[in-house]
Amino acid sequence: MKGVKKTYDISYTLSFLLVFFVLILFRPAFSINTLSSTESLTISSNRTLVSPGNVFELGFFKTTSSSRWYLGIWYKKFPYRTYVWVANRDNPLSNDIGTLKISGNNLVLLDHSNKSVWSTNVTRGNERSPVVAELLDNGNFVMRDSNSNNASQFLWQSFDYPTDTLLPEMKLGYDLKTGLNRFLTSWRSSDDPSSGDYSYKLELRRLPEFYLSSGIFRLHRSGPWNGFRISGIPEDQKLSYMVYNFTENSEEAAYTFLMTNNSFYSRLTISSTGYFERLTWAPSSVVWNVFWSSPNHQCDMYRMCGPYSYCDVNTSPVCNCIQGFRPKNRQQWDLRIPTSGCIRRTRLSCSGDGFTRMKNMKLPETTMAIVHRSIGLKECEKRCLSDCNCTAFANADIRNRGTGCVIWTGELEDIRTYFADGQDLYVRLAAADLV
Repeated sequence: MKGVKKTYDISYTLSFLLVFFVLILFRPAFSINTLSSTESLTISSNRTLVSPGNVFELGFFKTTSSSRWYLGIWYKKFPYRTYVWVANRDNPLSNDIGTLKISGNNLVLLDHSNKSVWSTNVTRGNERSPVVAELLDNGNFVMRDSNSNNASQFLWQSFDYPTDTLLPEMKLGYDLKTGLNRFLTSWRSSDDPSSGDYSYKLELRRLPEFYLSSGIFRLHRSGPWNGFRISGIPEDQKLSYMVYNFTENSEEAAYTFLMTNNSFYSRLTISSTGYFERLTWAPSSVVWNVFWSSPNHQCDMYRMCGPYSYCDVNTSPVCNCIQGFRPKNRQQWDLRIPTSGCIRRTRLSCSGDGFTRMKNMKLPETTMAIVHRSIGLKECEKRCLSDCNCTAFANADIRNRGTGCVIWTGELEDIRTYFADGQDLYVRLAAADLV
C-alpha cells in the first residue's frame, strides 16, 4: 500500500507542474488601468496603463527623430500609433529616466534628477481616502478618490487639458463655473508634440463661435451652432453613427460628440499644417480616413471677401457683392483683391426699408449681434426694422422650421454660400434696391 501511495504522489505532482507551466506559457495578457498611490510608471520598466476595453494605452514614448521622452495616450488597437494626448508636450524628459507617480494629492512626472517636469497641480482638502489615477475606456486619464467613481467628483482629468485631439465625450469650449477654456493646439510638426502654431478655440459672444488661428491671425470661423451642427462645417452632420451637441447655459458653453456604434472610431484634430479635421476609422480601415478638412477652399478662409460680400465656390471670381451693394474699391475688386468688400448703393432711410432673402448661407460673424431665443422670425423682422442700426436678421436655431432670432447691428462679415446646408439670411436694403 505504501508503494501505491508514493506512485500517486509523484503522478499528482507531475500533473500539477504540467498545468502550472501551461498556464504560464498560455496565460491571457493581463493589463491594468489604475495607478495606486504606492505604484509608479517608469520608462525603464516599459509598463503602461491600458483602458478596460483595450482601446487606449498610456505610457512613455519618444518620437522617431528625437531622444526626448513624453508621457502620453495613444490608440492601442491600431497598427499605426496615433497619439491623442501628451502631458509634458512643452517640457520633455531629456533622457530615458522618468517616473510618473502620485505624490500627496497630485500626479507628478519626475526627471532623472527627481525634479518635477509636469504635475496635475490640484489643490485638495485632507480627505482620508487615498488618491488613484485611472485610464478610462473613453481615453480620459483621471485622478480620483479611491472610493469614488463619480465623474462629477474627479479631482483632475486629461479631458480638461486637450492637446491637438478631441475624442468622443470630450468637451471643446468653456466651463463657465471655473473659467476653464478647453481648446486644441497643434503639434509643432508631425514628429514634434510641442505646442505648434495653430489653435482651435471657442470665443464667447452672443452666439459662441470657434476660430482656427495662427497666433493673433484668424484663419477660419466655424459659424454658430444652429441646433443641428456647427453651421460652418455642414459636412459634419453626415455620419449616421455619431451624435453631435452644443450646450450653452449658465454652467458651460461647449461642443461634444458621441459615437453610437462601437465598431467605428472618430476624432477631431488640428494638424501641424493648420487644418481642422475629422478623421474616422471603420472596421475595414488600414489607416485613418480624413472625412472632412477645413479650410478646404478659399471660401473657408476668414473674411475672404470683405464686408457686405459673400464667397461662392461656383462663381468666378468667388467673391460677390450682396444685392444692393457694389465694390468699395472697383480697381482692387477687378484685380481680385476683394478684402475691402462692398458698400451700399443706396443709403438706408430707417423707414420704408425691406429685406433680401439669401438662401443656404453661412451666417455673418456675430461680433455685433443681438440674440433673442424666445421669439420667431416675424417678430425678429419687426425688431430689426424698428432698430435703425439693424443690418440683417436670421433664425438662431433651424430646428422646427426655425426658432429664435439673431439681429446684426454692424457690418456683415465672413459670409459664404453652401450648396444645400446653409440657412436663410435676411439683409436689410433701401427700398430702391429691393428688386
